[in-house]
Amino acid sequence: MIKPFLNENFLLQNATAEKLYHDFAKELPIIDYHNHLPPDEIAQDKSFATITEVWLKGDHYKWRAMRANGIQERYITGETTDQEKFLQWAATVPYTMRNPLYHWTHLELQRYFGISRLLNADTAQEIFEQTNETLQSKGFSVKGLLRKMKVEVVCTTDHPTDSLEFHQQEMAAAGGLKMLPTFRPDKFIVVDAPDFLTYLEKLEGIVGYDISTFDKLVVALENRIDFFHALGCQLADHGLSQLFVDDATQWNNLDAILKKRKDQKKIEPREAAVFQMTMLYELSKIYYDKNWTMQLHLGAIRNNNSRLLRLAGADVGADSIGDYEQAAGLSAFLNRLDAEGQLTKTIIYNLNPRDNEVFATMIGNFNDGSSEGKIQWGSAWWFLDQKDGMEKQINTLSNMGLLSRFIGMLTDSRSFLSFPRHEYFRRILCNLLGKDVENGELPNDINWLGKLVEDICYHNAKQYFKF
Repeated sequence: MIKPFLNENFLLQNATAEKLYHDFAKELPIIDYHNHLPPDEIAQDKSFATITEVWLKGDHYKWRAMRANGIQERYITGETTDQEKFLQWAATVPYTMRNPLYHWTHLELQRYFGISRLLNADTAQEIFEQTNETLQSKGFSVKGLLRKMKVEVVCTTDHPTDSLEFHQQEMAAAGGLKMLPTFRPDKFIVVDAPDFLTYLEKLEGIVGYDISTFDKLVVALENRIDFFHALGCQLADHGLSQLFVDDATQWNNLDAILKKRKDQKKIEPREAAVFQMTMLYELSKIYYDKNWTMQLHLGAIRNNNSRLLRLAGADVGADSIGDYEQAAGLSAFLNRLDAEGQLTKTIIYNLNPRDNEVFATMIGNFNDGSSEGKIQWGSAWWFLDQKDGMEKQINTLSNMGLLSRFIGMLTDSRSFLSFPRHEYFRRILCNLLGKDVENGELPNDINWLGKLVEDICYHNAKQYFKF
């Protein structure tokens, strides 16, 4: 018997899975501890004129699919109308079958707009008009959309030079939603990045002095950490290609490396590596003192397409999985902090699936009994954020660590319509556990398994971050 597409038991393949999802996971609130949502739109409770504005703008997942489907760039990041862009996306959707975009697209149409029809070229205009009309209704502004998904906490991703004015505004409003900043200082860690000097000048303007030495840069960033901390920040995040085995004998060259960069001279790869790892080490000690959680997103190779970078900028869908070596640098970095008693709570994410077992076993090296799951292997990230990737992450963590202490899902998204990804994860988790029960590989202890599901989907993150 063929099951209806996207019915109430979507992805749930047996009765135990259905019970675990519907009785324990379905109604839980959401803690989204890593995303790229715009804080101004949250604080100002923005309303959207069209579905294109809230759904397609900034979504590089959809943009990649449209390019692969032969859609011209003017319908993606260009100056065509919202209607034209939506119609081109709708015509692409049938071609995304077996890509997670097909599931996400129809989940989002159902959960937010109550639309069960399939999106395609034939239904595009009607769905465009219906969703646009609905978006003008009460409860479909940003905060209304978040309430629909029972979102409790969103942790945005913010640059050290950001004013955080919208976090201050939201904090003063004292509403039901908690919006917290995340400190993302990559622009000051990757010394050979093209925009390093631009952001250094911004930071100098904020702190009010010339940053001429490495120590002055650390002090300036600590100043910003204090500012972020005062506004409730509890997380730092780093998106780096890889970590390196640092060389203590070269630390005395840090001022010279910074001066060289300020003089716009070429930075050698070894100099960049030493600068990165020393800065990351110094920041990590400050995170420990603040009792922050450090996130390390490792493995992306970014801006592969120079033509597209010039045309549309960064973060438009020209990044992919890198094949960097990860184990030695990650081990050396965590070990140094742990040996000095300054390793804070840490979440590590890999982008290359070949590193699943590396990351799953690395976290076990540095848990110290101070808290449950102090060092976490984060949820399947970016290109791995799909059914197969989630299942592999859950299974590998189960085999090599404690799935029961996992802090669960996040959106990592720029879209306010992306929160059904939490539902997607919860269904996949319940289905895996349900299959184990049905196969006799786990006991049919629904109460304990239900607690496990509730913890992974909500309570572990609540406890871990103390939100």
